[in-house]
Amino acid sequence: MRRAFIILGLIAAGVATLTASFALWAFFLGQTGFTRGPDNMFGDQYLKTTVALVELHKVRNGAYPHALSDLQFVGEWDRAALMSVKYCAADDGQSYFVEVSRGWMGRPNLKVPPEFWQRTGYRETLRPCP
Repeated sequence: MRRAFIILGLIAAGVATLTASFALWAFFLGQTGFTRGPDNMFGDQYLKTTVALVELHKVRNGAYPHALSDLQFVGEWDRAALMSVKYCAADDGQSYFVEVSRGWMGRPNLKVPPEFWQRTGYRETLRPCP
């Protein structure tokens, strides 16, 4: 019985060490700027996926969703996008604000041209989202 506890303790210590090592590796990798390209690429896709789903919701329902959990027909890949953005809608459901909080590993630095937002309900004035 004692031997089993020692083995379980060693396994737990090994898992904790691996987890801490991975977290440190990810932190330092992010600090080098190495992930900037993938962060921007994933962040751009997450933004466009979210905007497409939000705008489709408005077309179908006449108002923007109050929360992203109100969206219908969300695909499995869409969930990664929705978990990586901050979203808030105006009380009247006629405008919204969205920003990407995480790309691949870190926060992306996106340059979205103003033309992208034409004829959408996006409003910078709704910033910041809770």
